[in-house]
Amino acid sequence: MKVYFIGAGAGDPELLTIKGMKALEQAEVVIYAGSLVNPEVLEYAPQAEVYNSASMTLEEVLEKMEEAVADGKIVARVHTGDPSIYGAIQEQMDHLKKVEIEYEIIPGVSSFLAAAAAVEREFTLPDVTQTVIVTRMEGRTPVPEKEKLAKLARHNASMAIFLSVQMIEDVAAELAKEYSSSTPIAVIQKASWSDQKIVKGTLEDIAEKVKEAGINKTAMILVGDFLDTEYEKSKLYDKNFTHEFREAQSE
Repeated sequence: MKVYFIGAGAGDPELLTIKGMKALEQAEVVIYAGSLVNPEVLEYAPQAEVYNSASMTLEEVLEKMEEAVADGKIVARVHTGDPSIYGAIQEQMDHLKKVEIEYEIIPGVSSFLAAAAAVEREFTLPDVTQTVIVTRMEGRTPVPEKEKLAKLARHNASMAIFLSVQMIEDVAAELAKEYSSSTPIAVIQKASWSDQKIVKGTLEDIAEKVKEAGINKTAMILVGDFLDTEYEKSKLYDKNFTHEFREAQSE
């Protein structure tokens, strides 16, 4: 028996991968991040015992996994988005390895990707930026000094900021140290959920707009010129550009 770490996607239950769905269908025990995972995802595991990890400690989660595997049961540990980003799964995997329990990671659609889809923008635009920075503002969980928001902002790259909308004034102030105050920014609450909410603005006015919209949690902050700018067309489909699979067309 084994434990599956499953990325449940950003919210829309149809964003669960086929592989994740199949793992849930065979799971006999499901431990899910109840504060963030859409409960509709659990409908893929109607026969399973279900535990909400929002009210559990790490030790309780690990104990439940060990008990289930010892009983010959398949466990699905369900995280929101993709579990490799702010999923706190490394400590779980390290423990399972220590006690010799087999596990597998099934990736999912992260909320920063669903947020880009919601605002219909591409993070990597030719001649604008080819870099995406995924980060968070320092809160109760510290960040290394070299990763402070203002220092990352020096790159003027596309940025996706997790777990920080409750500090939107501070976020905007830190970003404005390096980005222009007119830089576009978007806040997407519950990207891909049925009650998704989008607020757009600039670093100058986004804090006020977010407060007016009543957004203070479960939101992604996207910032960068990719949100609203002119750009060069990609070379990938340029008729004058040769690559491995296509010769340039002559005029």
